[in-house]
Amino acid sequence: MRLVVVGNGMAGSRLVSEVRARDPHVAVTVLGAETCRPYNRVLLSNVLAGTTRPDQVRLVDPSWYAAHRVEAVFGSAVTCLDRDARMVVTEDGRRVPYDVLVLATGSEAVVPPIPGVERAIPFRTLDDCERILAAAGRSRRAVVVGGGLLGIEAARGLAGRGLPVTLLHLAGHLMERQLDVEAGQVLGETLAGLGVDIRTGVTAREVRADGVALADGELVEGDLVILACGVRPLTGLAADAGLEVRRGVVVDDEMRTDDPSIFAIGECAEHDGTVYGLVAPAWEQATVAADVITGGKALYRGSRLVTRLKAKSVELAAMGETQLTEEHAEVVRFSHRARGTYRKLVIRDGRLVGAILLGESDAVGTLTQLFDRGGTLPGDRAGLLFPGLSSAAHVADSPTLMPDAARVCQCNNVTKGQIRACWEAGARDVAGIAAATRATTGCGTCRDAVEGIVGWLCEQEGVSA
Repeated sequence: MRLVVVGNGMAGSRLVSEVRARDPHVAVTVLGAETCRPYNRVLLSNVLAGTTRPDQVRLVDPSWYAAHRVEAVFGSAVTCLDRDARMVVTEDGRRVPYDVLVLATGSEAVVPPIPGVERAIPFRTLDDCERILAAAGRSRRAVVVGGGLLGIEAARGLAGRGLPVTLLHLAGHLMERQLDVEAGQVLGETLAGLGVDIRTGVTAREVRADGVALADGELVEGDLVILACGVRPLTGLAADAGLEVRRGVVVDDEMRTDDPSIFAIGECAEHDGTVYGLVAPAWEQATVAADVITGGKALYRGSRLVTRLKAKSVELAAMGETQLTEEHAEVVRFSHRARGTYRKLVIRDGRLVGAILLGESDAVGTLTQLFDRGGTLPGDRAGLLFPGLSSAAHVADSPTLMPDAARVCQCNNVTKGQIRACWEAGARDVAGIAAATRATTGCGTCRDAVEGIVGWLCEQEGVSA
């Protein structure tokens, strides 16, 4: 069987490795538009902040492809999909036949159609990140357009490097898709305290050499302008080939398109009306597609999303239906704006359907697991928000009390039981656990939990971690 994967980003590269782990004989070709090896896009904000080097975000060693007999072609975008001939054609004239095709084309940055936008730099790829860093070294002030996850991470990263930053956002509060009004305001106040000037409810009209002109005529000064205005799925290849496309390439529970020989995964795929923009669903979809392609049986039933903000000195987790009010659900809320703390639980039919945790909190692990499993909540709601105040609270962050079924790494769907099994098989440190399970290799926010479990297991046996 000839498997061709179009796209060598986080979804495509994971699909290739999952297929090869299941079947050593499939002929695999992966075609990537970017000229470099795949990298962890989630960690680009760390590169921008200077806490991670570009070489540290690579997903695959240079020797991996040859060692696993995978043909990888970099810098070769696919321009045509010929379904009748079962052939893909690249911009450099390469014609690659397939028996099974996987589209993992991802998304592209949204660039607003305003005058002078070519002066700005989108924040989407590793090349973009390196361009921003080069420009930041000779800039006096930066302007970031877009107050979603990426825009906030970019603004905080540059402010941490000592560059004055103004963040412009069209909506009335930051991260309006994940946060309610008060949480967005608290987040804005926290960022302001870290050196980011927040401007919400404003519209960028023009990018100039000396800054961004707003719709009301005001000029926000800056000689470096960064765009973080969202992304859109790359579906043109599928649409031109006659595949069903809505917002994304439409797929079923096996990740197949309406052509049974073609699959789609990741940010370009639309499953059950939803296009997911986070890494964990993309990797879940890659696992399902790999099972099906290699003759197994698996179904994708959708993902429960947990959004984590990765910015120094800002702790934020948001999950599920955060916008519901008391009219439609039970809402438990605590706010201490002077300390940048906001906590909210959204409960329906006795189950956690949404939560916002802004500011340092020891409740994140417990609430993430309750949200993920959909279990019935204990009656002590305050104990859920403040585990230390209630002896009855289930403190899942404690390795002793955490059940083996608890998911520790959300990105890679790794449970405490899997970590324990790897430890018992000889993986006695975080690096060994990561190599065996991929835990900590996604957004990295689970690293402390993995270290805690490994340390606890070593203590039980009386060995040093």
